[in-house]
Amino acid sequence: MIPPGPRLPAAAQTAWFMADPVGFFESCHRRHGPVFTARYLGFPPEVYVATGELAEQVYRTDLGGGRAGEARRDFLEPLVGAHSVLTLDGDPWWSHRKLLTPPLRARQVAGYHDEITEIAAERIAAWPLGRPFTLRGRMQEITLEVILRLVFGIRDAARLDRLRRLLPELLHVSSSMTVAMAPPRLRPAMGRVPFLPYGRFLRLRAAVDAILYDEIARRRAEPGGTDVLGRLLETELGDAEIRDELITMLLAGHETTATGLAWAFERLLRLPAVLERLPDDEEYLDAVVKEVLRVRPVVYEAPRVLDAPLRLGGYEVPAGWYAGPGIPLVHHDPAAWDEPEEFRPERFLGGHQHTRSWMPFGGGRRFCVGAQLALLEMRVVIREVLRRLDLSVTDPAPEARRLKNVTLAPARHARVTARARARAHTS
Repeated sequence: MIPPGPRLPAAAQTAWFMADPVGFFESCHRRHGPVFTARYLGFPPEVYVATGELAEQVYRTDLGGGRAGEARRDFLEPLVGAHSVLTLDGDPWWSHRKLLTPPLRARQVAGYHDEITEIAAERIAAWPLGRPFTLRGRMQEITLEVILRLVFGIRDAARLDRLRRLLPELLHVSSSMTVAMAPPRLRPAMGRVPFLPYGRFLRLRAAVDAILYDEIARRRAEPGGTDVLGRLLETELGDAEIRDELITMLLAGHETTATGLAWAFERLLRLPAVLERLPDDEEYLDAVVKEVLRVRPVVYEAPRVLDAPLRLGGYEVPAGWYAGPGIPLVHHDPAAWDEPEEFRPERFLGGHQHTRSWMPFGGGRRFCVGAQLALLEMRVVIREVLRRLDLSVTDPAPEARRLKNVTLAPARHARVTARARARAHTS
């Protein structure tokens, strides 16, 4: 028996999900239980699970029976290319993953602390004072700069300025529905029509690629450097493979981390008791970051395409369907989290582990390789903002969760007003 789900037509389910993904998940969960089927226009049925135990069963298909790369390929390959850990499966994925892991381990990433602090301080100093603005866009500027300097390793001022303009536009255009959902067989023809969004996407991609390939060639001629690109150049990866993984790290680490930071302040500014313990209690700051990502996960799913039928909670999911956790549901499972709606960083203090039911970076073998960099960025940026500014919200009501490109973001983009601290910490 296949899992139950809404009886609405696929078009209606798609519209509901696009307008309110968390509300859609919660309604399906209440009505159908911890395993349910959703049907989206133009896609195979997708089965969501709402507990960490069931999610583990899906993640075990990474060892055989499920393909995470295939689940993303049609959407992401035009941007990230054919050699990305996001879209590869099997042995090609594993060989890329092994090469990407060393420069992104916690010990290696810790060496970026001071540069991230410097980048954050530079950007925070330019924020407007005394008038409302949205934090999400400001955080995107910081996370983009981290990618450009510490992952791409670009130092040339003119090249940095050009990429600062091109990359956000490329990501925005690539995530639009008319580009992301363009049928693969029609893409070549669509790309030849100048006024269509897909043609604009191709022109932006070509402009970015020209800069990246030139940078790769320059760096091959002058080896060295502690940035991620420098370390990838020491591997057997070719130029196209390195280009694809650089764009992958941009896609996976720019908007997602910025959105996580926006949620951090959206939550903290409504929780004065939590805010009072920051920013100098390092252990508590780490727990706050993890609790933010629990109550407001940025990524809402981590699907696999099934190669074989999969038993989940007494149901059988057919081969060819998608299966994955509804991450907001898993993060609010009362069997795993005491009072799950409450914001309590103390859950993550004292060595307590919640690995089975905490999955803001996915799970299984496909756990996000850049997780340690994202966590470090969030800790550093939160600390630097709080040391330099007093922030207040323009509306005390919590911001709703809305689908923004590939993330669940604050509906008002974390709207705040900033004032300089009387004695800002600069250490």
